[in-house]
Amino acid sequence: MRRDQTLEEFERFVASSAGDLLWTGYMVVWDLPEAEDLVQECLFQIARRWPRVRSMEHPGAYARRILVNLALDGAKRRRRHRSELDLRDHLPAEEPHDESAEAALESVETTSGLIGALGTLAPRQRAVLALRYVDDLSEVQVAEILSCSVGNVKSTSSRALDRLREILDLVPVGDNDLDAFRMVDSKGVNQDEERS
Repeated sequence: MRRDQTLEEFERFVASSAGDLLWTGYMVVWDLPEAEDLVQECLFQIARRWPRVRSMEHPGAYARRILVNLALDGAKRRRRHRSELDLRDHLPAEEPHDESAEAALESVETTSGLIGALGTLAPRQRAVLALRYVDDLSEVQVAEILSCSVGNVKSTSSRALDRLREILDLVPVGDNDLDAFRMVDSKGVNQDEERS
């Protein structure tokens, strides 16, 4: 009976945390199949240690730490693998210009541009931003998960946000938060004000 109860507890843990782990994994590795593999490996490691993990105060935080460590440890291997499989160098360089498609894409929200820009960041920068702004963790909690100093989290976050501003041509409006930006066109005109 005790073994069945332990198994049920683990299954409840998996059901309640797998979605969040997958989202965090995706935000770090930027590849859904790879994120799914990382979550599976993370849950496998948790299962092996479940008797100890289930008695922890925050088993979800422990799982997130394992996931992020797995993702960051494999980043170099994944980058090399992607470069070997990258077919962009073998495709025609120019696509035909489609004005109607261009007009339709101009109406796409800034969110898709932000998501694309996040994909250009280094895995550790994505990890910091995902943990800080998506998972809404404090700098201290992020530092604990990444096994680094709070100052390192702050500087990595700052560099990542500066890089996003550069990529998206964003102008800070308030504090150093992703929500504090407005999109500016190439002439420096606030597009939100122009729409009004």
